[in-house]
This record gives sequence, C-alpha cells and structure tokens, in this order.
Amino acid sequence: MQSVEKARLAARDEHATSVLANNRAAGRRVAVAESCTGGMVSAALTDIAGSSDVFSAGFITYSGHAKQTQLDVSSEIIETFGEVSLATAWAMAAGALANSDADVAVAITGIAGPGGGSEKKPVGQVVFARALRGQDPDDYFTQRVQFESTDRAAIRQAATLFALDLLQPEKDELRPSEDISLPAP
Repeated sequence: MQSVEKARLAARDEHATSVLANNRAAGRRVAVAESCTGGMVSAALTDIAGSSDVFSAGFITYSGHAKQTQLDVSSEIIETFGEVSLATAWAMAAGALANSDADVAVAITGIAGPGGGSEKKPVGQVVFARALRGQDPDDYFTQRVQFESTDRAAIRQAATLFALDLLQPEKDELRPSEDISLPAP
C-alpha cells in the first residue's frame, strides 16, 4: 500500500514541477478552484519550493455556498445544473480568474465517493473547466470525465493530475470537449 502512495506522490510532484516550470517560462501565473480535490492541486503546486512566482491563488470551495461567495458562482447555476456540472465548473474557473491575478485558471468539481453518487452523476464523475485571461468565455474548456473507480483516493489523485495537466501552456488551444472515461489507478 505504501508503494501506491509513493507512486502517487511522485506522479503529483512531477506534474506540479512541470506546470510551474512551463508557466514560469511563459511568464504566467495560475489559479485553481477546487471542490472534490479539497486543495490537492494547490498543495501539489505549493509543495514545490519557489512556486510563489507562478501560483497566484487556490480556492477550496467544497460547498455550494462557498462557490457562490468565493467565486461568484450564481445560485441560479447551482440550482439549475447542480454543483457537479459543466456550468458550475465553467463559473468556478471564471470566478478564479476574476478573483486573482492569474493568467490561467482551472476548476474541479465532482463526486469522489464512496457515497454521494446517483444514476446521472455517479461516483467518479469529475467536471473540469479551464479559463485563460482574455479568452472569449464561450471558448473556455470544459469537460466531464468519468474516472473508472469507486476508490476515493484514486479518483481524487486522478482528478489532481488531470487538473495539473490542464494548467500547462500547451493546453491554451483547448475548447469545450466531449465527455470521456478514464481509469483512476
């Protein structure tokens, strides 16, 4: 079991180091709005010494109320689409940009389990959004991912790595996407 934890930590650190180096080289700052990952993406970035020149802000907005007060997600979006939705993730990413000096922001909201899932929103469903400052909001990247696991730690780890990858400058051309399924090792 400990080797799984070490492997997860090594993967997380490798992704975070790359995100920081590539955004530093591009002269950019990043922000993260997290729900189901509970700060894991922010922790991954800030665990790397010297991250303060790239990491602008991390918002941990686990509840709907926190999403509304910290990220300006409207109650209408949450009431209409739910907390785990493309619209909510989109609004979270927009709010992270609006409430920071970041050039790029990623938002994560989902159902890490083991409970809380439903037929329409099963355990392992995580929704991501990516917003770039100056980008047309209609072009913000959004994607619903079904991580094929019911293990909370595996889902949160997979979501963290996916979110870190979205912060890479090479992802600037991404646009709204189709739903996908991925393993959560």
